Amino acid sequence: VQLQASGGGLVQAGGSLRLSCAAPGIAFVVYNMGWFRQAPGKQRELVAGIASGGSTNYADSVKGRFTISRDVAKNTLYLQMNSLKPEDTAVYYCNAHSWNKAYEYWGQGTLVTVSS
Repeated sequence: VQLQASGGGLVQAGGSLRLSCAAPGIAFVVYNMGWFRQAPGKQRELVAGIASGGSTNYADSVKGRFTISRDVAKNTLYLQMNSLKPEDTAVYYCNAHSWNKAYEYWGQGTLVTVSS
């Protein structure tokens, strides 16, 4: 299984980006999905998650600005990012894992750079 993240780029503060993660072979109704990010010199952190049942959760730092969603038919995960801030600059990774993490997969990462 290979996750393919895309949609990163350079954007000015206040702008928007939409990340996509193609996940062929992943049963979204079975796997929990999420977006993580890692800024230079910092640990990887959870940005947003969507459980197999569809419930979502967000890091406090992105609540109200980011929205995670999925298209089950297209096996694609999304992250809509609005009102971007320079501190959102990071490499963003998509993740899929089974409930007990016996199976876990990562995308290759896509770079988001927010200029002030």
